Amino acid sequence: MSANRPAAVVVLAAGEGTRMKSSTPKVLHAICGRSLVGHVVAASRELDPEHLVVVVGHAREQVGGHLAEIDPDVRTAVQHEQNGTGHAVRMGLEELGNSGVTLDGTVIVVCGDTPLLTGETLKKLGDTHAADGNAVTVLSAEVPDSTGYGRIVRDENTGAVTEIVEHKDATDAQRAIREINSGVFAFDAQLLTDALGKVRTDNSQGEEYLTDVLGILREAGHRVGAAVADDHREILGINNRVQLAEARRLLNERLLHRAMLDGVTVVDPATTWVDVSVTFEADATVHPGTQLLGATHVAAHAEVGPDSRLKDTSVGEGASVSFTVADGAKVGPGASVGPYAYLRPGTDLGPKAKAGTYVEMKNATIGEGTKVPHLSYVGDATIGEFTNIGAASVFVNYDGESKHHTTVGSHCKTGSDNMFVAPVTVGDGAYTAAGSVITKDVPPGSLAVARGQQRNIEGWVARKRPGSAAAQAASAAGQESDGEQ
Repeated sequence: MSANRPAAVVVLAAGEGTRMKSSTPKVLHAICGRSLVGHVVAASRELDPEHLVVVVGHAREQVGGHLAEIDPDVRTAVQHEQNGTGHAVRMGLEELGNSGVTLDGTVIVVCGDTPLLTGETLKKLGDTHAADGNAVTVLSAEVPDSTGYGRIVRDENTGAVTEIVEHKDATDAQRAIREINSGVFAFDAQLLTDALGKVRTDNSQGEEYLTDVLGILREAGHRVGAAVADDHREILGINNRVQLAEARRLLNERLLHRAMLDGVTVVDPATTWVDVSVTFEADATVHPGTQLLGATHVAAHAEVGPDSRLKDTSVGEGASVSFTVADGAKVGPGASVGPYAYLRPGTDLGPKAKAGTYVEMKNATIGEGTKVPHLSYVGDATIGEFTNIGAASVFVNYDGESKHHTTVGSHCKTGSDNMFVAPVTVGDGAYTAAGSVITKDVPPGSLAVARGQQRNIEGWVARKRPGSAAAQAASAAGQESDGEQ
């Protein structure tokens, strides 16, 4: 537990976010497999706060339901009317107070639309706040272009923050300042509670501004400080789809950078996209045009891509997956998938097994060394070890109302263009002939032939298609045959 464990973290997530132009609440838009507010909650959890409160307002039932799914221990406070950031924080503290919580220590306030903010930076904020003995500490950042941001004005002698000046109110000298306010703060809990009761609403918006607390505390003789973020991009808030895409790119770069430093080869980071929940082992390789989503894991010496999309899929050591879509699948060590394969939920491809070109699998368990090389559908099936499924095979699993299961044993050889009409079992070591429709169980070691006898009707083309190109070709072939005799 950190020595500077905060008493509470309050996440502000009540706004509507009209600039997103979306029916989805702004804080529920996702990047890299996690909602905006989900990223902030995850970073806040790294501080191990005694209490974590998210203030909700717009679409509060939807946002609250999402929070209950991703972190059941999160408390929610409702801001019924969006009356400013100070009012929102007051609602969060009142929620805790109404449930009997007495805060003693540090309260950190963060914005619910800053997905790039890290737990490390929040810890730095808390440590600076404690070390400097501040009543309030602002998380600031030095940005290349501070236009539009509130400027941090410091005392030249002590470095203390004297005020935060909004761009529109700043002098020319203040506009030259590159240190800006992030909207993230650390407060002394008791001082914050007292100051919030003194915040006025006599401003153009008629709202309670959290930044007014800084002036109130400073006028009361308390110290106001700032902690500068190491990377100014961490404090970026999301207000529209353009900023959402930029944040996604930055977070993706961060995730890939970490993976590469941990020993993963990412051939082209510009065309590789990963979720925060994806894991790798050293010496995995990711080729261009690949998306790795959800709880996907790529083991050592495995290769994924190019042009593949894997979600909630594990790829075993030394396996190869190319030009493939997989969802909820398991690819065993040394297995081969693709190109142009589709592995649907419930697929379990055994060690050194193969799902080849234009193969689709669903709810299928494939044994070690078994091959489904091309042009086949395997659904609701179990196939044993070292079996070969012929090209253009279909496991017919649906009768129009229910799904049924097919079992093919080990060391089987099934012919091309087979249909296995479930429920049906093919025993170990059995063969099936090409073109067969297997509707009955095949005993172990048997050969199943289920096709009509071939019948040739000679002269049919000449009689039925006289003068056609086929008739002329057949006639010429017949003359050549006569000449050879």
